[in-house]
Amino acid sequence: MPASIEELRQFDLFSDLSDDVLGRIARLAVPRNCAPGETILWEGDPGQNFYLLRSGRVRVYRLSPEGREQVFMQLEAGQCFNLVPFFHRQRRQQASAQALDEVSLYALDGTQFRRLVQEHGELALAALQDMAGRLERLTDLAADLSLRSVRGRLARFLLQHAESRVAHGWTQEEIAAYVGTVRDVVGRTLRTFAQEGLVQIERERIILLDREGLEEQLYG
Repeated sequence: MPASIEELRQFDLFSDLSDDVLGRIARLAVPRNCAPGETILWEGDPGQNFYLLRSGRVRVYRLSPEGREQVFMQLEAGQCFNLVPFFHRQRRQQASAQALDEVSLYALDGTQFRRLVQEHGELALAALQDMAGRLERLTDLAADLSLRSVRGRLARFLLQHAESRVAHGWTQEEIAAYVGTVRDVVGRTLRTFAQEGLVQIERERIILLDREGLEEQLYG
């Protein structure tokens, strides 16, 4: 089923665009489904498509030669990814992307989308705003890795990802990739937090007992 203007307007990138521009984007959108664990993009490959995430979750990450992961972000419905390569001279994908569960998305040919950006100032502004937001998140990540200890990074992760005081659906290995460390260190730090009364660890979820106490760890 082709994309509709109403559906496209639900994506953060396109929320303020005119019907005319959205109609042209809709004609480029090709539906695609991905299975859990399927790799959508490989770092270093030539950039071909720009993606709109309709449902499911996608993680964007880089892998070191030794096999260690650094997760940059986890995307949910309404977000987009792989826009940067089409405005970069090398046209290479900057990171890998993997489906975390059943994923539905739209793929847009990057060359044609760039042509639309060149023709429509409102779309160019939206693309710049999206890139500015991503730069801000990467700057925060760089600050976390250089200025915060593992305790501070883990506390920030828990505060950001807890819903109603509960962080769930994350394995310790996934958390480690997100905060830039290894699973054993995450496990030890979580146990320390539990001993200090900051969290309670249960099967597949972490309950935040003391948010103020966790906030005090951010630069500890």
